[in-house]
Amino acid sequence: MKRVQAGVLDVAYLELGPPDGPPAVLLHGFPYDVHACTAAARLLAEAGVRCLVPYLRGYGPTRFRDGATPRSGEQAALGADLLAFLDALAIERAVLAGYDWGGRAACVVSALWPDRSAGLVSCGVGYNIQNLPAAGRPAAPEAEQRLWYQYYLHSERGRAGLAENRDAFCHLLWRLWSPSWGFGAATFAETARSFDNPDFVDVVVHSYRHRFGLVPSDPALVDIEARLAGQPVIPVPAIVLLGADDGVTPPPATDTDARRFGGPYRREIVAGVGHNVPQEAPAAFAGAVRALL
Repeated sequence: MKRVQAGVLDVAYLELGPPDGPPAVLLHGFPYDVHACTAAARLLAEAGVRCLVPYLRGYGPTRFRDGATPRSGEQAALGADLLAFLDALAIERAVLAGYDWGGRAACVVSALWPDRSAGLVSCGVGYNIQNLPAAGRPAAPEAEQRLWYQYYLHSERGRAGLAENRDAFCHLLWRLWSPSWGFGAATFAETARSFDNPDFVDVVVHSYRHRFGLVPSDPALVDIEARLAGQPVIPVPAIVLLGADDGVTPPPATDTDARRFGGPYRREIVAGVGHNVPQEAPAAFAGAVRALL
């Protein structure tokens, strides 16, 4: 475990592999933590890759440096955090690989600061930049049903429910989103400690309210959100890994994201895998990172 002051955060992160190896940043999602990426990081480290695995804002030992900083979970915040992390470690370019919130951070940096991204691995959703201007458009009923947890968190009842039952709430999402992953109690428990972060609830609630236009952005991030509203093309080499059994974002039969990528692009559906691709299929995840190196 290491720490670095990066932007508005004091970031806790794992580092595996040779310090002079080609760098890769592996990024977890909600509701998970760095343990989602450690098996893949070990495989990459053995292959000579310098792997950096940070706890995102609101998770584990990562902390805000100033009590007055808004506890935002918006996509611009995740992208700005990743960019600041690269700057703090003086990493000019790295392969950026993640899923869920972490995949969103990787997509944001790859789209807006492509010179910092040597390649992108995006899991669960390929083009993972939210189209906030279109957030009010209804989805198909089956898709709306899968988003019940987001609508729950729009209410104060939902905030209280997450605060009081965070482990049970997150455990339920793990089961629903990865129905074919037979994770055990110990696997969940080692990650669940990260949900005790004092900012976890605020960051999560803001994330799921902001994406529907229910709360404002952090004023410091308005310009980034404005750039993302244009749905910029991601120009870097990209590999998209989708779990065939993903219970929250099932892979569509037709690739609707390919037009959002301007560089070399490959999409793969991974059989027997749900939402948490790096932890359920570490060899596939590590292999995608190596292919971009």
